[in-house]
Amino acid sequence: MDMISDGIYNLIIFVLAIYIGYHVVWNVTPALHTPLMSVTNAISAIVIVGAMLAAALTVTPLGKTMGTLAVALAAVNVFGGFLVTRRMLEMFKKKAPKTAVATGALAEKH
Repeated sequence: MDMISDGIYNLIIFVLAIYIGYHVVWNVTPALHTPLMSVTNAISAIVIVGAMLAAALTVTPLGKTMGTLAVALAAVNVFGGFLVTRRMLEMFKKKAPKTAVATGALAEKH
C-alpha cells in the first residue's frame, strides 16, 4: 500500500546525511578539529561493533564477507583516526628552545 518503496526512503536519508555532514564538517572552527576527530573515532568504534554483529548474524557467505570487510575498514578508520589525532595534539605542544636542546646534548656526551 506504500506509494514510495523503502529503497527511496533509504536513498533520501542517505542524501540528507551527506548534505548535513558536509555542512557540519566544513563549518567547524580549527580549534574544534581535535575533539571532532575523537568523537569520530568513538563513532567508528560503534561501527565496528555493528559490523561484527552483522557479520555474525548473517548466514550467506556474501554477508559474512561483507561484514568482515566492514570490520576491517572500520578498524583501519579507527587506527588512522588515532594517528591523526596524535599528530594534531603534537602540533599544540610547546617546543623546547634550541639553546637548551644543544646544551643538553653536550652534557650527555661528557
